[in-house]
Amino acid sequence: MQNAIRIIGIDPGLRRMGWGIIETMGNSLRFVASGTVTSDGDMDLASRLCQLHDGLSEIVHSHQPHEAAVEQTFVNKDAVATLKLGQARGIAMLVPARAGLPVAEYAPNAVKKAVIGVGHGEKQQIHMMLKILMPKAEFKGNDAADALAIAICHAHNRAGERMRRVLAAG
Repeated sequence: MQNAIRIIGIDPGLRRMGWGIIETMGNSLRFVASGTVTSDGDMDLASRLCQLHDGLSEIVHSHQPHEAAVEQTFVNKDAVATLKLGQARGIAMLVPARAGLPVAEYAPNAVKKAVIGVGHGEKQQIHMMLKILMPKAEFKGNDAADALAIAICHAHNRAGERMRRVLAAG
């Protein structure tokens, strides 16, 4: 795509960090790639974070996105799990930031609303809408699908932000 903006969406996780890359130009979306970076659960936390960092860094380096979007963390009942997820989320934000990309954050409900039209929905609904929005999209598992949804959410929101700037200047 000529003059397309390449966006990486990142779904943070300590075991599996989903990533999805799309290109947007105007109102059109095009699937580029998706996948999951994993860490070895038998290793210590620092080593697992290094695995996530190195894997995500390779994705950013090889696909050269222009912008990044990361899903915000929700607090759950297990404080230790929430803290570990927060550390993985730090990697998800650090890698694109160190590559010079602007990094946007979106709440899970905002992502669902952007893709399926409502803030609450099932994973199957997200998968179905991804295939409708980008028929050539390939994703294995929920983490990669969620990451593509995050990228789409950013594509929709960046277009709205651009329009708000035009109207404010006009």
